[in-house]
Amino acid sequence: MSSRPQRVLRWLSRPDVRSDLVQVVKSVIAAVTAWLVADAALGLDQAFLAPWTALLTVHATVYRTLSRGAQAMLATSVGVTLAFAAVLLGGHGALTLAVALLVAMLLARVGLMRAEGITVATTVLFVITASTETSWSGLADRLAATAIGVAVALVVNTVVVAPLRDQSARQQIEEIDRGLGRLLQDMAAGLRERADDQLTGDWVDRTRTLDRRLDTAWTLVYEARESTWGNPRRGRASSGEELSRVLGRLEEGIAQVRGMSRLIHESTADAEEWEPGFREPFIDLLDELGRRVEDPKADVQELRGWTDRLASDLSDGGLPDLRWPLYGGLIEMSRIVIDIVDDVATSEVVRSG
Repeated sequence: MSSRPQRVLRWLSRPDVRSDLVQVVKSVIAAVTAWLVADAALGLDQAFLAPWTALLTVHATVYRTLSRGAQAMLATSVGVTLAFAAVLLGGHGALTLAVALLVAMLLARVGLMRAEGITVATTVLFVITASTETSWSGLADRLAATAIGVAVALVVNTVVVAPLRDQSARQQIEEIDRGLGRLLQDMAAGLRERADDQLTGDWVDRTRTLDRRLDTAWTLVYEARESTWGNPRRGRASSGEELSRVLGRLEEGIAQVRGMSRLIHESTADAEEWEPGFREPFIDLLDELGRRVEDPKADVQELRGWTDRLASDLSDGGLPDLRWPLYGGLIEMSRIVIDIVDDVATSEVVRSG
């Protein structure tokens, strides 16, 4: 029972979770503040446009808040103006709403409106159905409410500072590293038990799962770089270029492990019997490599000597030429993984995490 609160605390301590929670808090603060300014303080017509625009504007980084905020304000302003013009010309009614929505949805497919396209149609829907006001002062109030929402969102994202995402990126890199280490250990355990082709095929699938986690990691790395733009805490951010380099190296490592998995899978599917002089030493190497990859502080470079000795022993042992493509490929891929993991583990951005 006590482990569940501990898991929750560990989950809450994750940098990416904390960043998401900060994002939620910022959005709520921005929306409520914009509503109070537009409604309670200024009494604007359709004051809901202020919190609505604030929610659209607050994003994970200061830069994105500025860029997407400008798009949200443009889209909302177009929607407000379109709704005003539609009611002014056609009055209130289902036909006016249909025509306005049709135009709004068409506008959502072009130019700058594409990114916030649905905002135009949603704003038209809200404005036409929520008010009968058709005066020019009403239009000015609605545009003012929109501007207030954007302004409040920008202020909130400065006061409640947009989190730097480098910690989240480093954590994702570490989790991928650990996942790769567990896979290598499972491969070693499976080989000891003479895994069938279904299990070895699962190893290949697990490398694809790691690839999907890489996609998330690349997003976080980009956000880590973007989070420094216009951010008062940018001096504390790590190098986005180094994070990208490390992640690129991990991509290479996963590709090599996938190649190893495929070679083993093909060998198992063909019911090949491995030479004892290769089988046991290679399984030991794979298991130890996995253990050290899973531990970010462990030294893996010394394992390169294992691969050199294994290759030397096999070359001196009169191994049939038929086996060298398989054994040599597995040994060389292991060497590359060792070099990659050592490079990743010794990177300053990983060590500083």
